[in-house]
Amino acid sequence: MNIAERIIGGERLTSPDEILRIVEETHREELYEACHRITRTLCGSAFDTCSIINVKSGRCSEDCHWCTQSGHYRTESDSYPILPDDEVLALAKHNDSVGIKRYSLVASGKRPTESEVKRYIMMYRAIGQATKLEMCASLGLATKEALQQLKEAGCTTYHCNMESAPSHFHKLCSTHTQAEKEQTLKYAQEVGMRRCSGGIIGMGETRRQRVEFALYLASMGIESIPINILHPMPGTPLQNQELLSPDEVLLAFCIFRLANPTAFLRFSGGRALLSAEVQQKGLYIGINAAITGGLLTTTASIAERDMELFTSAGYDVNTPTTWDE
Repeated sequence: MNIAERIIGGERLTSPDEILRIVEETHREELYEACHRITRTLCGSAFDTCSIINVKSGRCSEDCHWCTQSGHYRTESDSYPILPDDEVLALAKHNDSVGIKRYSLVASGKRPTESEVKRYIMMYRAIGQATKLEMCASLGLATKEALQQLKEAGCTTYHCNMESAPSHFHKLCSTHTQAEKEQTLKYAQEVGMRRCSGGIIGMGETRRQRVEFALYLASMGIESIPINILHPMPGTPLQNQELLSPDEVLLAFCIFRLANPTAFLRFSGGRALLSAEVQQKGLYIGINAAITGGLLTTTASIAERDMELFTSAGYDVNTPTTWDE
């Protein structure tokens, strides 16, 4: 029985050695085809699109080595307090009008204050009244009480990236731990939210550590996994990090699909580093979700191009997506 049949039949891979062996010893096209079969059989053809707004930027207390918003580094990142409510609502309405399914408020900082949570609650209520968007949040570490309040305001999904393998994370950040992130996601699940958590590949981790990371997310049952590709930024500790090869990126997609056969694997940051051919191959292998859109003046054109790309890969961008296994 081949690997696709085993996983489609209900088996779940938990051994890093086995996944690494499959990825390294299987002929590339055979591996891609197996992951494609797993994706389409277990996840269907519905494609999950989301958009984000950086509702608060910069001056972050955390020392994440990849991030231009960290206050520890000298970068050219924009820095501003919470955006006006009408600006946030205007982009939500625009994203809704071009067919994007989800909208997330993303804020810099370790955790939101009580007053910030109140501001976000007002925004979510307004967005919920004015659009049909599913609403998500990425606000850092959060208390159970804050998450309950956000859920009651209409926010159905909480995002908190684990970022990398447990064996590698400590090399990338010293101001908070993955255990704190896990607790936030646990609280989100307890109040009835869905969870979105992924990370960045290409931050100096080994291929084995990518397997470790994929299995780490699988052990938590994460429903949506954003896969970012490091774009080294001037001023950050990772500014000179060598880019992953296209082959290594595609193998990473295979790793995450083999370890998380029913999850939405989401094109996220760094996608622009990939050629159109590599993006198309990634979609074939198992990428079945993406962040799309942009600023108010560019959302429509970006979304239109992306919808054409996802549709050309055989996905349905219109059917509602659920994150149920």
